[in-house]
Amino acid sequence: MEQYCILGRIGEGAHGIVFKAKHVETGEIVALKKVALRRLEDGIPSQALREIKALQEIEDSQYVVQLKAVFPHGAGFVLAFEFMLSDLAEVVRHAQRPLAQAQVKSYLQMLLKGVAFCHANNIVHRDLKPANLLISASGQLKIADFGLARVFSPDGSRLYTHQVATRWYRAPELLYGARQYDQGVDLWAVGCILGELLNGSPLFPGENDIEQLCCVLRILGTPSPQVWPEIKDLPDYNKISFKEQAPVPLEEVLPDASPQALDLLGHFLLYPPRQRIAASQRVFTHGPGEFPCQQHLQSVLRPTDHLSAPCCCLQSKHHHPPTNRLPESASPAHLVSPPRGRGTLSRPSCTSTSSQLPCLPTPRSCRFLSAQGDLPSRPPQDPPTSMTSTWTGLSRSRC
Repeated sequence: MEQYCILGRIGEGAHGIVFKAKHVETGEIVALKKVALRRLEDGIPSQALREIKALQEIEDSQYVVQLKAVFPHGAGFVLAFEFMLSDLAEVVRHAQRPLAQAQVKSYLQMLLKGVAFCHANNIVHRDLKPANLLISASGQLKIADFGLARVFSPDGSRLYTHQVATRWYRAPELLYGARQYDQGVDLWAVGCILGELLNGSPLFPGENDIEQLCCVLRILGTPSPQVWPEIKDLPDYNKISFKEQAPVPLEEVLPDASPQALDLLGHFLLYPPRQRIAASQRVFTHGPGEFPCQQHLQSVLRPTDHLSAPCCCLQSKHHHPPTNRLPESASPAHLVSPPRGRGTLSRPSCTSTSSQLPCLPTPRSCRFLSAQGDLPSRPPQDPPTSMTSTWTGLSRSRC
C-alpha cells in the first residue's frame, strides 16, 4: 500500500470503499477498491473472487475496465483499477438536453464491443446498467463491476440465482424466477440502456418486482405462450396474472427517435431471450474518432478530478469530498430525470391477482438529434461519417 498516495475518496459500494490514488513511482492515477473481510475464517467474498476471475479472463478487451493489481492490506485486500472520470449514468443525468445521435451510437458501439467480448469468453455480466459503465476523460466507455459475473454454459444446463441485475435492467425471465438463463439477460439490459440514452431517463423504473413487470408489460404488452413459449415453464409464471394489454409501438414511447434506433431497440427488448439480437451482430466498424468529444463530456459531467487531498493512508479519518455517484440504495426518485419534451402515452395500470399497481411515470420523449445537431458544447469537428452511417435497417419482430 505504500506504493500509492491517496488523493481522495470516490465512493462506497456494497463490498468496499473506492479511493482515487496515485502511484508514487510512476505517477499513474488509479482507483483503489478496499474490500474488508468481515471474518477472516470466511475468506475472500465470493463476489470479489468472481470479479477478479472475470477481469483476468477478459483483460485483453479495451472496453472492459483494467484490473492492475490485487494485494492484501490489513484485515482485507485492495483491488487497483485504472482510473475513470465518471460513468454513463452521470452523462445521462447531467446532460442539458438529450444526447446527440452520434453520441448515442458511440456509447452503444463501445458497450456492444465490450459485451460481445465477454460473451465470446462465456462470461455473462448480469448487472449491466449505466452506473457500471465507466467513462474515461477521453470519452471511452468501459464495462466495470463484475461482482455478479459468471461463466455460463451454452447448453443451458447450469442453474443460477434469479436475484441478479439491478431491477430496472432485469430481464423478464429473471422477474419470473428463471434459474436457467444465458447471455440474453445482458442483451435485455443493453436494450434498457439504449432506451435510457434515447429517453434521458429509465424506461422501466419499477419499485418492486411486480411493479417492474407492470412497467414492462405496459410497453411490450402481456406475454403469452404463443409469443413466448418458454414462459409457461418459469417458476413464477402461474403465481401472478396481469390484465391483457396490447404492445405499444415504440414510436409512441420515443416519438423523436429515429426509425433505425427504434428498430434496433426492438431487437433487444424481446420477451424470448434467444430471439434478442446478439451483441456481436451489432458491433460497428472501428473509427479513430469513435469517442464522444472531450469538450462535451466536460459540459455534462461532474468529474472526480477535484478529489485532491494530502497523501494519506486508507485508514485516514480526514474528511473526504462527497462521491459523485449515487449509492445503490438511492431512491428511484433520485435517479429519474424530470420530464422534458412531450409525452404521448397515458398511464394505464396493470392488474395482478393480488393488487392493482399503477405503472411508473411514462418515459419522456427524446430529441434524437442528427450527427450535425446542436451539442451542449460544439466539438472542434463533427464525428466521422462512419459513425453516422452505421445503423442498418432490420425488420423488427414485434411481440
